Amino acid sequence: MNSPVRDFITHHFRHFNAAALVDAARAYEKHINEGGKMMITLAGAMSTAELGISLAEMIRQNKVDIISCTGANLEEDLMNLVAHKHYKRVPNYRDLTPQQEWELLENGFNRVTDTCIPEEEAFRRLQKYIFELWKNAENKGERYFPHEYMYQMLLSGLLEPYYEIDPKDSWVLAAAQKNIPIVVPGWEDSTMGNIFASYCIKGELKPDTVRNGIEYMIWLSDWYRKNSAGKGVGFFQIGGGIAGDFPICVVPMMYQDLGWHDVPFWSYFCQISDSTTSYGSYSGAVPNEKITWGKLGVDTPKFIIESDASIVAPLIFAYVLKW
Repeated sequence: MNSPVRDFITHHFRHFNAAALVDAARAYEKHINEGGKMMITLAGAMSTAELGISLAEMIRQNKVDIISCTGANLEEDLMNLVAHKHYKRVPNYRDLTPQQEWELLENGFNRVTDTCIPEEEAFRRLQKYIFELWKNAENKGERYFPHEYMYQMLLSGLLEPYYEIDPKDSWVLAAAQKNIPIVVPGWEDSTMGNIFASYCIKGELKPDTVRNGIEYMIWLSDWYRKNSAGKGVGFFQIGGGIAGDFPICVVPMMYQDLGWHDVPFWSYFCQISDSTTSYGSYSGAVPNEKITWGKLGVDTPKFIIESDASIVAPLIFAYVLKW
């Protein structure tokens, strides 16, 4: 099989962060090939970076078993799906004055580095349909996790008339079609979370209509116990923050707080991060530090790639996919 990207990486990436990338990709592939499961965690603005172009195919080819992401990454993949043509790119974003930033806001654009998300076409387009799902669930006395409402919206076909990219490049749609679980800690700080809170403040919805973070942790503990036999579950962390911090803690929580001493450590760990590994930066902590917290074992394969995730992650995915 011709794999030009994989062959290029293997031939040219020989030292430093480049070598760490290849080592991590090979270990990822080995873990999957030997029957292991893999969690991918998404922090930052990976959906707006259009990581779905490669991540969706990873999901379709069973290279990912579960995802943890911020509420922003959950919703921004859908926003890109339904409003891509209305996005505005600002290549010279480093040169913008405060007044120019204000003008973007007044024109309905929220900037993420070099990309501006159109509020009306993205946020409000989703709001109309998600509110109906929240309200219908509440009227029936039903409660769902944040990602389950997104799955319902996608699988209903309600958004299809608005698709502005090839749907195969949406990682949330791919996940919904495969029904792989998504954990969304801290969903409340996302745009959809803020919108939901506004309805609760107005008395139009009740807060418990959306299941919360503690319930996600309880659910994750059950999933982990059911899936960590054999080769175990690997942990591929893109960026830092709550998307990674929350799910990795499920192991020490079960071992230390519940006394379930048969729970295995995460069996692979890789983090892509440009956070300085100093000054108490949890996101920049080297993998060995996680041994002291009961998350990783002495023999767990551990990798840290100190670089830009929007560059590194697609290359690792391309390697695993044999592109």
